[in-house]
Amino acid sequence: MSLKGRSIVSLEGLSSAEIERILQVAAQMKNIVISQNKKLDVLRGKSIATLFFEASTRTRSSFELAAKYLGADVVNISKSGSSMTKGESVRDTALTLSAMGVDALVIRDSSEGAAVFVSRAGSPRVAIPPVINAGDGAHAHPSQGLLDMFTVREAGISLKGMKYVILGDILHSRVARSDIIGFAKMGADVHLYGPRTLVPKELEALGCTVDDSMEEALDGADAINVLRIQLERAAGGFIPSLSEYSSLFGLNRRRLALAKPGAIVMHPGPMNRGVEISEDLAYDERSWIQEEVRNGVAIRMAMLYLILTEGKDIEVHN
Repeated sequence: MSLKGRSIVSLEGLSSAEIERILQVAAQMKNIVISQNKKLDVLRGKSIATLFFEASTRTRSSFELAAKYLGADVVNISKSGSSMTKGESVRDTALTLSAMGVDALVIRDSSEGAAVFVSRAGSPRVAIPPVINAGDGAHAHPSQGLLDMFTVREAGISLKGMKYVILGDILHSRVARSDIIGFAKMGADVHLYGPRTLVPKELEALGCTVDDSMEEALDGADAINVLRIQLERAAGGFIPSLSEYSSLFGLNRRRLALAKPGAIVMHPGPMNRGVEISEDLAYDERSWIQEEVRNGVAIRMAMLYLILTEGKDIEVHN
């Protein structure tokens, strides 16, 4: 079950036992994130390169902080600041950094399969180190799926047997796909709801249920993850208007009342407040959205720690 030296490009490649181990180590990492001393040296001497060829605030920052909290050195590469503006390929960029001796690559790209491609992009003289997929097109976002599972547990909800609901633009969402796969592996009952144009029935093959109404989806829900309309992926063409989408499919306090009394609200960010989620609900006590951000650092610390060391679990005393 060792993750040392492994790439994590999707949750399909992880067993439920491996997911469980990451979640357990993340619980220990969370103690570091909330402590007064956020600096360990367990990855001292290691170097991590982040290649973010798509815009990102939460994922990029949290991977960088995760590495630094564990004592690693970090180099950040963006498309606009790299030789890719001169025509260099993604493969050559990855090989260049690998030749310099980096110990792990974290990549985000708009193309589906980019992380898998990079993980296999070695040459006879240069091997590619472990690769973590930080989001590839609409395909996968494994660290977000892991942090969503971790957040549900932090809220005191058991993954096994829970009802997990994903609302919104699922067609264009890599988060949705990772959540469906991850939560289903851990025994959750996963439900999807949104406009028919944005919720393909074919996704049920991943182990979830596509519901026909908001009432059906939210009835008995333990946790609800609200996704934004991804206008940058032309999702606006799949709905009449944002205002109509909000009135028919947006989550608000009235609709949240359909779920269990203790149900939590989640969102991977960034939020379109007043569209997919009402502004008051975004900051309600039932909202765990900011806790997801904090948990993202802990999960990414666990991922880096396990693939680079696979050492003994960290004991942290505050």
